[in-house]
Amino acid sequence: MLINSSVKQREKQPRILVASVRGFRFQVANCVLYEFEDFICDLEGAELYAPTQEFDLARKIYRFSKYATHSDKIASALAPFPTKVLLENEYDLLFVVCDNPWQLHLLETIKNWRDKCRHKACYIMETWKPNFDDWRLAQEPFKNFDHIFAGTAHCVEIYSNVTGLPSNYLAPAIDALKFCPYPNPPQRMIDVCCVGRRHPETHQSLFQRSQQDDNFFYYYDTVNNRDLEVGNPQEHRAKLVNLLQRSQYNIAVNARFDALEETGGYQEMGSRYFEAVAAGTVLLGIPPKGDVFPRYFDWEDAIVHVDLYEQDILAVMETLNAQPDRLERIRRRNVVNALLKHDWVYRWREVLAAFDLQPSQAVIEREKQLQQLAYRVDSIDMSIAC
Repeated sequence: MLINSSVKQREKQPRILVASVRGFRFQVANCVLYEFEDFICDLEGAELYAPTQEFDLARKIYRFSKYATHSDKIASALAPFPTKVLLENEYDLLFVVCDNPWQLHLLETIKNWRDKCRHKACYIMETWKPNFDDWRLAQEPFKNFDHIFAGTAHCVEIYSNVTGLPSNYLAPAIDALKFCPYPNPPQRMIDVCCVGRRHPETHQSLFQRSQQDDNFFYYYDTVNNRDLEVGNPQEHRAKLVNLLQRSQYNIAVNARFDALEETGGYQEMGSRYFEAVAAGTVLLGIPPKGDVFPRYFDWEDAIVHVDLYEQDILAVMETLNAQPDRLERIRRRNVVNALLKHDWVYRWREVLAAFDLQPSQAVIEREKQLQQLAYRVDSIDMSIAC
């Protein structure tokens, strides 16, 4: 399905084509990706291509053909992908957004994408080093692209070595304007919020407190299905915004911290870190090891370090609660830095820069809007705030 998602620039011919897996991938973890896609479509007046199935048979034939011939061209010719979609416009950039590297075949359902798109890039949200132990991964159609953007920093060099293509890290981000609780911040009725994966000991401590103290509000997940699906990604993101804007503290851990066989022991930033600071919560937890986290969260108290294995989380919160001025500074500083560094517009600029594409006027106006709101949130010297 090809959707003209242009709102602000409908009178202009779109220069961006976004290809999405949202038509057949409904996992809650993908909602942040679809927020990025919606952002691009709204800001750039991009067109969105979202097929409603994975075309399993065609993918299998494609792969078997590729393994046998080592030719993407032959595999593409043999695989019975439907080609009803015919592009009429010419695009500066085709941007494919996937949650894993096994979904790149969806392009084969567009008949003339190679001729109509000047530049081609893919953004793959999650890959881990052990994934490359499977020899078949290197046979996926990476050669269809000019550039790979990886959502896991430790895989950037691996992608370059395996594919021979330029690769860059594209960190998670958020719609900072939607997450920002100012200028009319709601009352923070939730003492602590923890969604997604969690440390069992920390959860038990907070849960017990919530059962013993009627005034202690602990928000946590109760569903154990890691492939939890949602019916409306936009509504799910709106719910998350409401939760975090009303939470005093948020606990975050590195992505898949409890799945060492999947990650190979590598630690990566998940979107929870970005969402928490953008909503003005006080972030508690352990940052991922390495030099990536300090580059993106380089301000004072971006995360209050708490050893979730050793420290009493309730005691840490009690100590912080006795410092209301510090808490207010942390919240404002978090929001300001999210507005200035972690809106999707800054990641989108990185994508455009890789192809020497100029930012649209809408991009420039968005950045100005973010800067203006940041100054409204915190009127102190911005060099100090950051």
